[in-house]
Amino acid sequence: MDRVRFGRALGVGAREAAKALVKAADAATAPNPAAAQTAARPAPPARVVVARKVVEARETTAGIKRGSKRFGSAVWAPVAKASGVVFLEVIGVLFGLFAAVFGLWVWKMRADLWGAGVARERAWFAVGMMGVFLYLTVSSYVRAARRGRR
Repeated sequence: MDRVRFGRALGVGAREAAKALVKAADAATAPNPAAAQTAARPAPPARVVVARKVVEARETTAGIKRGSKRFGSAVWAPVAKASGVVFLEVIGVLFGLFAAVFGLWVWKMRADLWGAGVARERAWFAVGMMGVFLYLTVSSYVRAARRGRR
């Protein structure tokens, strides 16, 4: 845009702003047309005014109840979601610790896996428990990740 066109556009904008200010000043100094209409009407009876206020109060109370429910869900839903995710992660760590304990037990008894007798049964029991707790650990973290994305 060249300087001439920019100057014209700026001048038109300044003229329109000045016209708007003049109109606003005229409107502010003019008498209120609604004042003449309200002076001509008689005041409504007191029971009508009270009935209107009662209706307004009921609507306000209902609006406050709806708003407080929405506020509660907006505040507590993320907190509940985060606490659920943290709970699943903590449980995953706990299951991981048990899996590690059984893993150490399997490592110590690795020679008994191929032997015979009670030692072999204990070693295979440790392998099974380690597998169960590994599954629980992984599934807990997977559930936490899914819940975190929702």
